[in-house]
Amino acid sequence: MGTASFLFRRPRPIPGVFVDRSHVVGHAIRDGNPIPPGRERTSVPVVVVGGGVAGLAAAWRMRRLGFEDFVLLELEGAAGGNSRSGRNEVTAFPWGAHYVPVPDRRNPLVDELFRDLGVLRNGRWDPRHLARRPLARLFVGGEWVPSLEPLESAASADRDQFDRFWDRMDYYRQGGEFTIPIGPAPQTSGLDRISMRSWMIREGFFGKHLRWYVDYACRDDYGCSYEEASAWAGIHYFAARAEDDSRILTWPEGNAWITRRLAARLAPWLRTGSAVRRIREQGRRLEVATDQVTYECQAVVFAAPTFLAPYLMPTLAQDLPALDGFVYSPWYTANLVIDQDPASNGAGAAWENVIYNSPGLGYVVATHQTVAGSGAPTVWTYYRALARQDPRVARHALLSVGWNDRKEDVLRDTETAHPDIRDCVARLDIMRFGHGMVRPVPGFLGSSARRRLCVMEGPVQLANSDLSGISIFEEALYRGVRAAERTLGRLGYENLEYASA
Repeated sequence: MGTASFLFRRPRPIPGVFVDRSHVVGHAIRDGNPIPPGRERTSVPVVVVGGGVAGLAAAWRMRRLGFEDFVLLELEGAAGGNSRSGRNEVTAFPWGAHYVPVPDRRNPLVDELFRDLGVLRNGRWDPRHLARRPLARLFVGGEWVPSLEPLESAASADRDQFDRFWDRMDYYRQGGEFTIPIGPAPQTSGLDRISMRSWMIREGFFGKHLRWYVDYACRDDYGCSYEEASAWAGIHYFAARAEDDSRILTWPEGNAWITRRLAARLAPWLRTGSAVRRIREQGRRLEVATDQVTYECQAVVFAAPTFLAPYLMPTLAQDLPALDGFVYSPWYTANLVIDQDPASNGAGAAWENVIYNSPGLGYVVATHQTVAGSGAPTVWTYYRALARQDPRVARHALLSVGWNDRKEDVLRDTETAHPDIRDCVARLDIMRFGHGMVRPVPGFLGSSARRRLCVMEGPVQLANSDLSGISIFEEALYRGVRAAERTLGRLGYENLEYASA
């Protein structure tokens, strides 16, 4: 093809849509729209509100304890929350959370769940669920390198800074404070009062590669920059897990592999498409109203994000401490159907692919776990947190910016590493998360309000991972299980027999 014909070639059309609509229902609840009359009424001892990981974990624990007199209500058409997934003619793919680090023996609850799901057998992890190598690569200096630490292009002083940083993380790891699940309040409270960036300046970590790497980690797990995350949270990212085990559990559809299996087991109790509109006290009982059914119950496990409590249960929420410390990060993800392999310079394709100094967080390859491998046809899941801006402003932009402009943001970022990406994408769909995860801003983890919420008694037990200040899978699992156990104990079911796996 001649140069002239190339210059005047029409770009390939790339179809796609926004796939999310739950914000419409959510905003109606927020605005206090009237509840339709004429709903069915029924009684059940326990209602679990929210079918994300925490709500599913609460229901899973009650079933494991032999308690079956509950319902699980989920706003969406399928359970999963931030661990939802999609599927097309090529593969399943994630819309949100897409992996779980292999837990160490300090977290027996995660082991228990994966034993129950058949992922952990006789103390061994089923290799089919472990991410295949190569795990990750980084595009830096015009080529892909086989590591997320950009050491190949770093000066020796930068490499020395990485070594010293890892020594500091090992020091904190051995101290035993940085655990999963996290404790009720940081002991080294001074680290929670300053940002991770301030801590790095104080400790003399000025290398640009190291600072990019730490900032990337904070955006990846917390949806905010290292300037906005507390130093305690920033250190927790690196010091809370075993240093000698980098293995990752993942699936083509990401963590939806877990939530789908839990939802299938809980199908008799799961009510999808059930938006909770109001929770209120009726004498000594609670009333949970949806558009279709009103449930009378003795207790509620509130596994929805905590910021929703004042909207859904305004009277009950009067006893809660102020929730202004709960700050949530807006996100969006895009799934790109790749029907031909794009140009790539350097290290071969990996499961996770990150671009240095990018506003995004890179992409993961859905078929990396399959026999098809990473080549086309495949699906890339691209992640982007709207960090470094006021979350309220970012949430407004998230909903007001059109699909075509968002598509262009994704393609412009990705073509930094793949100049011909526009010729390789057959479709691009986008999902928006207005409140993707809680931000561990300075002062939040050690706040008295968070501590009070974690130990509150009463007929409503809060269960969302935002109570931990760090929205990761293990924290959601812990919060859901803990709320279920406290609820059953309060209702006098302490002596239930534990069901076998």
